Amino acid sequence: MARTSDARERLLEAALELIWTSSYGAVSVDDICERAGVKKGSFYHFFESKAELALQAYDAHWSEIQTKLDAVFSPQTPPLARLENWCQAVYEDQKQRFLESGRVCGCPFANVGSELSTLDERLRRKSLEMLERGSRYLESAVAEGVRLGQIPAVDPKAAAHEIYALFMGQMLQAKLANNPETLRDLGPQVLKLLRSRAVA
Repeated sequence: MARTSDARERLLEAALELIWTSSYGAVSVDDICERAGVKKGSFYHFFESKAELALQAYDAHWSEIQTKLDAVFSPQTPPLARLENWCQAVYEDQKQRFLESGRVCGCPFANVGSELSTLDERLRRKSLEMLERGSRYLESAVAEGVRLGQIPAVDPKAAAHEIYALFMGQMLQAKLANNPETLRDLGPQVLKLLRSRAVA
């Protein structure tokens, strides 16, 4: 049984893993408690509901993602290379999860956001917030690339949204095919998109 001192963290980790590899609706509080090795009574000591747990799991997961994004989008890396490195990191992350679970799990924020967009307003808003945080990294890289002449003249904010839309589309295709290799050419597709959106 989990120690009281780490029970909350175990619940957060279990919830994220189970929901990410399955779906929000398919995972019960009992499932989460069993995976975490925590009694159900302890669950409700920390969280009012499964939705509240999911919201806090989002925040905990973002802290991990932010560390990775800060490294990928380091100012010491040329802007175009940041975008290419991000695309490669997306592919490698999904491939690793596929090797571990046998599934292309996709983006946890987009998964739950699309599943519950008409059912839970708080989770819809939180999902959108997380995706917008990620998009800002792309926008910053594009803006600097344009300024330095390394990226064609595009509107950085609009380009970032289009890159994210491309990313989401390819992620969905990878999930449906259950094949992470679908994401291998994300980098070239992003560069092609930027070239096609160049403005005079």
